[in-house]
Amino acid sequence: MSQKLTGGQLLDISKEYGTPLYVYHAEKIREQYDKLTTAFSSLPARFFYACKALTNLNIIQYIHSIGGGIDCSSINEAKLALQAGVPKEKILYTSNGIAFEEIEEAVNLGVHVNIDSLSNLARFGKKIGNSYPVGVRIRPNILAGGNLKISTGHERSKFGIPIDQIEELKTIVDQYNIHIKTLHIHTGSDIKDADVFVQGVKVLAELVPHFDRLEVIDLGGGFKVPYEPDHDETDISAIAKKLKTFLEEHLYVNGKKYEIWFEPGKYLVSEAGYFITKVNVLKQTHSVNFAGVDSGLNHLIRPMFYDAYHHIENISNPNGEEKIYTITGYICETDTFASDRKLPEIREGDYLVFYNAGAYGFEMASNYNSRFRPVEVLVKDGQASMIRKRENFDDLLRNQVAMF
Repeated sequence: MSQKLTGGQLLDISKEYGTPLYVYHAEKIREQYDKLTTAFSSLPARFFYACKALTNLNIIQYIHSIGGGIDCSSINEAKLALQAGVPKEKILYTSNGIAFEEIEEAVNLGVHVNIDSLSNLARFGKKIGNSYPVGVRIRPNILAGGNLKISTGHERSKFGIPIDQIEELKTIVDQYNIHIKTLHIHTGSDIKDADVFVQGVKVLAELVPHFDRLEVIDLGGGFKVPYEPDHDETDISAIAKKLKTFLEEHLYVNGKKYEIWFEPGKYLVSEAGYFITKVNVLKQTHSVNFAGVDSGLNHLIRPMFYDAYHHIENISNPNGEEKIYTITGYICETDTFASDRKLPEIREGDYLVFYNAGAYGFEMASNYNSRFRPVEVLVKDGQASMIRKRENFDDLLRNQVAMF
């Protein structure tokens, strides 16, 4: 049975900690992680949580405790993982358009490193040579994902070294005798089609013979989660079976078995997260019923940024007569969370929960309009615990320097 917090539980937590707030469910994270490890149990697979989805130290610590590594998109994320007690050999850092000094810092930390540009690879060769195993991120020119803004493997994407520049890459590797340990790709997010991952590994398989010290094939992440109630998630078992067939037929020959790495982020934490708001005002016009809540794009920007869908429920009046509402925020911008949604009657003071809010919710939150970022709560073994305090006015002033 899928792990899920009830409306009653969420309502009790909201009344205890106030709104708006983010609530995360540890057992749902474990359920998602177990799906991955079970599906890929017949392959030498490792999973690194893409912590850009949610970097609260408690979440990182929990995922480490159930066996996961941590994938980082910045040097500070790598430092957070170390701060959370994750050993360096379980931390993966993938650079993206950054200064070479950050790659040097990652090397000094001793974590796994992926490089995504020819220029930084050349700098790495000149400065570090073959003394430190490294990975390269390849752009496979595959268009995949639920939205162009979250598709990262296509031919106009900024990410990775284009596959058609492989000769230049090999020249740099040979010139400096760089130890290439990992070939990495990441095609995007919200990928439901198992064949996309097979297509990706086929691209990398053609490169494998050029790197005689290769140990790892990293296929990134991007597994789809079901945002709408009638949607399906990625069939992880189907991906595992198709990859296993391809690998055994084409790469696992002569006793060689490359490790297969994945970087699930949203897949692990999205469904485990709930964002709860309180209705401030109702405003009825001749064409729209607005329900204005005590939050906005400063706390959950995904609907405005990606046109992302979040299922919404009225947990304080679940049996009310259904009506059509547009849910909006309190920011001085157009911050519409949802338009023309059928919901049980909403009253001022009701509590609305946004589902699938564990990924890129709090992580993208800001202090826009000088609003405070919300509290975060983790539910584990039925016990709710605060894992980040709600900000206050002193936090807005912190780091500002008076001139007058």
